[in-house]
Amino acid sequence: MLKTGLQLKIGQTLALTPQLQQTIKLLQYSALELQNQVQEMIEQNPLLELDESQPGALDTPVNGEAEALRVLKEDQPVSMERQDAIPDELPVDTDWESVYTNMPAPRPIASDTDLSAMLENIGESEESLRQHLYAQLELTHLSDVDRVIGHALIDAIRDDGYLGETLEDLHDCLRRELDSDIQLAEIEAVRKLIMQFDPLGCGAIDLRESLLLQLGQMDSSEPAVEHARLILTRCFPELEKQDLKRLVSRSRLSAEEVEAALEVIRSLKPRPGSGIGGQTADYVKPDVFVVQRDGRWVASLNTEVSPQLRIHPYYSSLVKRGDSSGQNKYLRDHLQEARWFLKSIQSRNETILKVAEVIVDKQQEFFERGEEAMRPMILRDVAEIVGMHESTISRVTSSKYMLTPRGLLSFKYFFSTQLGTSDGGNTSATAIRALIRGLIEKENRQKPLSDSKITSILLNEKGIKVARRTVAKYREAMKIPPSSERKRIA
Repeated sequence: MLKTGLQLKIGQTLALTPQLQQTIKLLQYSALELQNQVQEMIEQNPLLELDESQPGALDTPVNGEAEALRVLKEDQPVSMERQDAIPDELPVDTDWESVYTNMPAPRPIASDTDLSAMLENIGESEESLRQHLYAQLELTHLSDVDRVIGHALIDAIRDDGYLGETLEDLHDCLRRELDSDIQLAEIEAVRKLIMQFDPLGCGAIDLRESLLLQLGQMDSSEPAVEHARLILTRCFPELEKQDLKRLVSRSRLSAEEVEAALEVIRSLKPRPGSGIGGQTADYVKPDVFVVQRDGRWVASLNTEVSPQLRIHPYYSSLVKRGDSSGQNKYLRDHLQEARWFLKSIQSRNETILKVAEVIVDKQQEFFERGEEAMRPMILRDVAEIVGMHESTISRVTSSKYMLTPRGLLSFKYFFSTQLGTSDGGNTSATAIRALIRGLIEKENRQKPLSDSKITSILLNEKGIKVARRTVAKYREAMKIPPSSERKRIA
């Protein structure tokens, strides 16, 4: 028989406090996201304000923050530095509204230079490829039916400029929508017209058609142009396979004429629509600077992206001891929230700097010699040194960048897997990719290096044990074509 009752158990559980949750969120924010979050907090919390006078405002408590910490611990009124003391009790005929109205929170005034810089940094809304083609279609003299066909064709064009649907499917769809006996030849005629729009070749069915159309706008009196047209018309399968011997044989041209024709073809756009539209550029601000001091590379925080905040001294002075009114509770709650926010930002900066110092210390050879000297490193290596969990290191390295003499690099860039060497050591995957790229750049274009040849060179000359399929994977990741496509005629 079941009985109901109460039992008392003592145990330990791990709970995420609101302060810890806020610290974790700030830790994974990028520099730009942090600035947006700071601006939002300043608008919501009247006890937070920007402190532009002291560059190191986040390193130590200053002004109102030090007094705010004391009032939360001792329940004492907060004094204001460099200002006259405010009495503990205000006159009877003074209320909160009059104090708040007479002493508003100061807001930074944007100068003309700041305003112009802000306007210059506003991202422009780029015109998409379809909008670009729509605008040209509206300027043409077409019938209503042809205009509808043109809109349907432009809708079917992909971002790279090629038609994403077959003409037969578009034909069936237009016949059902317009309830009209539209001929396939009409759709083809409108497509030919769209292919003449800017950029030239948009709406083509395949690469060959697009290249031939672009070639038609070039000077046909040039022998190289005519030879290029011959190759695209009669020898396109050999061109796709980069079979240069059969290309010379079938085209009945000399090796020099084929090479000149190929140079003309390489000058064309294989993706005619790629030059229009696209995503807006993402602007990145470095969180850390890497400079050389006393012969060693060191990391330092970028103070420009670290917001300089402080507790508003006047509003914090209005907190009264033993006052349980709604106004005083409002101030105390926002004072506590502001203190937590400042501590979270300070913790974020300290953690980022610790991780950056470990990365720079372990990759000294990289900053001296480049990618080929990159040491293998994983998140666990950094976590063990700084005494944090791997998940914390993953948050720190996410969307964080450091400005180095070798460029603006992501924290994630320095982490890579390791492969063994013949002498019992190890090397990083980044270093191997750099070696592969260097070998391919120095190869003989008439006899390019195969993946197997690169594997043997890495083993015999560098002592690096790597499989052929790994070389192929790294080569494809760097968007380098295989040896058959890299071959050129002398």
